Formats: sequence, C-alpha cells, structure tokens
Amino acid sequence: MPTAAERTALGALALTAAHAGPALCAWSPGLRRRVGVRDHTADRRSVALTFDDGPHRHGTPATLEILNAARVRATFFLVGEQVLRHPAVAAEIAAAGHDIGVHCERHRSLLRLTPAQTRDDLARAEDVIARATGRAPCLYRPPYGVLSTAALVHARRRGWTTVLWARWGRDWRARATPDTIVADAAGGLRGGEVVLLHDADHYSAPGSWERTVAALPRIVEAVGAAGLRCGPVRPARGETAR
Repeated sequence: MPTAAERTALGALALTAAHAGPALCAWSPGLRRRVGVRDHTADRRSVALTFDDGPHRHGTPATLEILNAARVRATFFLVGEQVLRHPAVAAEIAAAGHDIGVHCERHRSLLRLTPAQTRDDLARAEDVIARATGRAPCLYRPPYGVLSTAALVHARRRGWTTVLWARWGRDWRARATPDTIVADAAGGLRGGEVVLLHDADHYSAPGSWERTVAALPRIVEAVGAAGLRCGPVRPARGETAR
C-alpha cells in the first residue's frame, strides 16, 4: 500500500498531467485530431495564412497593405494588451475583412497559470478584442502553441475553434531572413495547411516583423504557384467547405 506521502505525490502528478496534457498537441497531430484542435483548413485547396502577437503599430499596417493588394484574406490572433495599446490598428484588421482570433491577454505559457488565471486571461482578451474590432472572436490559439486543459475547455464553452498550425515561418528568430522565412513557410506547400507567421515583434527578436513583411509577397506567390489559394481557417457562415 502506498504511504500518505506517496498518495499525495501521485495525486499531484495526476493533477499536473490533467492540466498539461493538451500541451502535447504542439507535437502530436494525432492528439490534435482527437481533441478537435485544427491545423488544416476546411478547404484542402487553400492555405490559411495566420499572424500572431499583434497588433503592432508598424508591422500590422505593413502586413495589411500586402494582403489587401493581393486580395488575400488572412487570420490575426490578437493579444489583448497590444489591442489596448493599438485599438485603431485592431479595428483596421477587422475593417479590411480579415478573420480575428484570440491569442491571449498577456503572452505567457498557460502551463504557468492556474485554471482560474487562464479563464480570466481569455475573458479579458475576448472583451478587449471584441470592443476594439466590433466582432466576437470565434478562433483561438494559445501562446507558443501550448494548450492547457483549462484553455481548451474554455474555448469549447465559448464556441471557439482552437487552431495551431501545420507549418511555420520561424520568423520570430533573430537569425531569420526573408529567404529562410519563405523556405520554411512556403517550401513544398500542401493544400489545407495552416501557416504561422508574426506581424509583430513584441515577444520575439526586435525588428522580426520587417523580415516577415519582406517575405510575405513571395509566400503569397508560392501559394498561387502551388495551384492553391489563400483562404480562411474555417468557412464563414454561409460558405461551404470543399
């Protein structure tokens, strides 16, 4: 029979596993499918370009300019504390017709937060994003792509689709260049992939957004060259997935 101390330790381990289990979605496509986390679009003839960590007073407008010129609809996962600093830029994203998702209120690993702190963070983020953009967000992506049980449950209760990615541009790194970003984000593209990029450098290498902006036209071109198109993560109401 285990001792009281051993039972306590086992209970703590069980609680930790329950809290952190969904974090394995970052590395396991199979687990993503089982828990309903999306890394592909509903339309397998499209590619979803997604941008995290904004809005940014320079990076976001530059990104919007390129997307609008190319007539591309993308998805922006916004950070509440940055929306508070730049509400007009957040509103500009929505006005341009792009999809809006919740990233967080403050950019922290969810594994360091209690369930109550997680729920509070997401509720605050949803409120400030909705007020700035005039839209109720319906998509969610956790910071660093690391989920917790509390975040996954909260997203489901709010009716949000939780989204990770199938490939990324690794554009947050100090050593990233436009060439490496294009290669990572668009090399050998396959239909249906969700691509992660960043329109801000609040939580990454200073000036990283400039390299992403430089790479973005080539990424859009690569999508077309692959016989695909840029589209939303999930169909809008009234649209049909193919």
